[in-house]
Amino acid sequence: MFLRMRRYENEGDYWRIRDFLRDVMKLNGLRELSWHVARLDYWRWHVMENCLGCTAIDNQVYLWEDESGELAAVINCEGFGEVHFQVHPKFDSVELEERMLDVAQENLFITDESGKKKLCVFTDSQDSLRIDVLKRRGYIKGDWPEHQHRRDLDSPIKTVAPPEGFEIRSLGDLNELPSRSWASWRAFHPDEPDNKYEGWEWYLNIQKQPLYRRDLDIVAVAPDGGIAGFCTVWFDDVTRTACCEPVGVMPEYHKKGLGKAMITEGLYRVRRMGAVRAFVGGYSSAANALYDSALSPQCDFNEPWSREY
Repeated sequence: MFLRMRRYENEGDYWRIRDFLRDVMKLNGLRELSWHVARLDYWRWHVMENCLGCTAIDNQVYLWEDESGELAAVINCEGFGEVHFQVHPKFDSVELEERMLDVAQENLFITDESGKKKLCVFTDSQDSLRIDVLKRRGYIKGDWPEHQHRRDLDSPIKTVAPPEGFEIRSLGDLNELPSRSWASWRAFHPDEPDNKYEGWEWYLNIQKQPLYRRDLDIVAVAPDGGIAGFCTVWFDDVTRTACCEPVGVMPEYHKKGLGKAMITEGLYRVRRMGAVRAFVGGYSSAANALYDSALSPQCDFNEPWSREY
């Protein structure tokens, strides 16, 4: 089957990719064998703009189309040098996987200090077709797979109350963004000096995302009124699925059950909106223990495969 490859061109492509990811997720039985549409948005507005300082994504995305213009596959970076393949099941083949890898190696690599090119390709642990291609091309599996936890929402959700003096609620207005941003810094940079903190304005990009809802931006509020933890939930009413991203608690409030209380509140809210499945991804043993408890031990594994060339 003839498939034409081209580079991402314009905003119209972005919205086609969003529709494509929704279709692929439904065809894959609501499993994260490709990105959830919320992850694409989070990548564009937060990872690329906030974290990597890159407002243009045209050099980071490539598309394959059939003769009628239907999207067959998309590849994109996440961090620079880290690539994800999004593939429509009916088009998947060894030939397509080989070509996607060629394009990634030619365009999406990073170069280390010695001049060697490096590329990391993420793939589902059960995708034998892609794994065979990666092995033949000299890629080696890494040690830190993403645990993609999932939970169907047709079963009872056990109530988890916060500790006395804490409140689980939606994020407030603009005036609360500095506290929310500080909580994120403390949760994800516990060993960094505070003078590296760069302020709160980046959170405005979070709130620009198409699926953002402040009533699903869950926070845990400490007795002193400051934000102690957060769990932002993204609900896609097309696939009727939700993602929790990010989830974090400031170190001084660990082991109080705040993470589970926030996730549980988020699950209640999206189920009332019609969600049938929820996802959350984790890497560390502590995060995965929380997600096992709050969602389910049932998960897919998104594995990193790397090569120097």
